[in-house]
Amino acid sequence: MASEDQEEAPANRACPRKIIHIDMDAFYASVEQRDNPDLRGKPVAVGGAFERGVVAAASYEARKFGIHSAMPSVAARRKCSELIFVKPRFDVYKEVSKQIRAIFAEYTPIVEPLSLDEAYLDVSENLKGLPSATAVAEEIRARIRTETSLTASAGVSYNKFLAKLASDYRKPDGLYVITPAMGAAFVEALPVGKFHGVGPATTAKMNRLGIYNGSDLRAQSPAFLQKHFGKSGAYFYSIARGIDERAVRADRIRKSIGAENTFSRDLTELDAMHAALQPIIDKVWRFCDSSGIRGRTITLKVKYADFELITRSRSTPAPVGDRADIERISVDLLQGLFPIRKGVRLLGVSLSSLAAKQAQENLQASLGF
Repeated sequence: MASEDQEEAPANRACPRKIIHIDMDAFYASVEQRDNPDLRGKPVAVGGAFERGVVAAASYEARKFGIHSAMPSVAARRKCSELIFVKPRFDVYKEVSKQIRAIFAEYTPIVEPLSLDEAYLDVSENLKGLPSATAVAEEIRARIRTETSLTASAGVSYNKFLAKLASDYRKPDGLYVITPAMGAAFVEALPVGKFHGVGPATTAKMNRLGIYNGSDLRAQSPAFLQKHFGKSGAYFYSIARGIDERAVRADRIRKSIGAENTFSRDLTELDAMHAALQPIIDKVWRFCDSSGIRGRTITLKVKYADFELITRSRSTPAPVGDRADIERISVDLLQGLFPIRKGVRLLGVSLSSLAAKQAQENLQASLGF
């Protein structure tokens, strides 16, 4: 592991940031194994065990069989006949997540949660006065183990992109540091599919263009990357050189809210789908109602029986005012798909282009509405 005392500032920053990415190891499954000793050392999947179920998380014992999150439960069972399915307990996971975030807050106020089980921390200055980001990461990991009986992996680097890569490098229960002197070389040999922000579709596209690793990506010009990847081209150009100027945002704004449901049998009739949308819309509106958040763009998500996934969206001039607006637009989007030639196994509704209700009211008042 490199020492932070040897770090050199990259050319584009006089003083490099010190950023940690903390990622809990198989979080949901590890909580279940912690709370039920009979599950320890066994392949565990958190999620639905039924034909229409989906794996929400898999223990490391299950991952050895190729089981991963978002995998259909039927496929997971085929890979491991001894797989144990456990019903999710999201209320418990949220409480454990609060414990972990309370630990983070003792070291820095600049914490950007990505989900219940991972977050970025900017510890360029830490509240404990520890000498290095590595020391902070080591202490946080030890605190998490002591206070929750769970393990976390940590990556330490001078930017978010590399910190996240580092946290994956020694999983589970690992710590890895990528210094400014190491950054560009570390990226060169890495397959592009390992880059955060490069999904399966983009990976396949890059491979078709002869881009397989960081070195291949670095060889491309900004014009080439913009031509083939649009506005993401500039991001790809930078990360291929180990450059990422994004700050850790403690006030990270939520981009969307949504809910979805996978059905026990395929739906083929509009009336049945309309009925199935009601509890989904209820969940979305309950969040809006309790948080005061509103949005202008409604998106309908549809997954067919053959796992083809499509989305349809509609934006409104002003944020949607009530549940009826969400239902009306969602149903209109659904009707636009008919007639359908195959059954539907999943429906989802999300709301984006979000804003706080009070801000909207203030804007309307200033405009004299």
